[in-house]
Amino acid sequence: MSRLRIFEEAHPDQPLLSTEDASRIASELSAIGVAFEQWQATQAIAPGASSEDVMAAYRGDIDRLVGERGFRSVDVVSIAPDHPQRDQMRAKFLEEHFHKEDEVRFFVAGSGLFTLHVDDRVFEIRCEQGDLIAVPDSTHHWFDMGPEPYFVAIRFFTEPDGWVGHFTGTDIARRFPRYEPGQAG
Repeated sequence: MSRLRIFEEAHPDQPLLSTEDASRIASELSAIGVAFEQWQATQAIAPGASSEDVMAAYRGDIDRLVGERGFRSVDVVSIAPDHPQRDQMRAKFLEEHFHKEDEVRFFVAGSGLFTLHVDDRVFEIRCEQGDLIAVPDSTHHWFDMGPEPYFVAIRFFTEPDGWVGHFTGTDIARRFPRYEPGQAG
């Protein structure tokens, strides 16, 4: 189940808020300019489905978002627990960074943990199947896919070179919990 936890940056062990209520998650994130939506597929998606089949199942929502935000490319990324470079891929996203374009991801399957650092607060969002998160450009954040990553996600880009991270050099991401799928709390 999707979850939002909010912390003061100095207290990574004491959440100020923890909720799995999707409308509360959307409301709290909206207050900091982050969009959170839940989408439903219009057709069944078989395991191992092609990128075209995945996008066809969400075509209405994809087209709406592209029209609203002017994205120039959309793709599907898939990461499995047996990926030979999973450790390097995980490490790439674990440090605090930002982008010069919105980072928009829709989770078709699996899960991941987006953590946003806004002013003196840290917003930890566990995204799962059906969740869309849109992190505004220049928002400091990190992403953890866990030690055995599994997700299929639709990604939206405005820049032709796609994902470019600008790292802050801080250690804040190392002070907050890592993602362990299946753990409560």
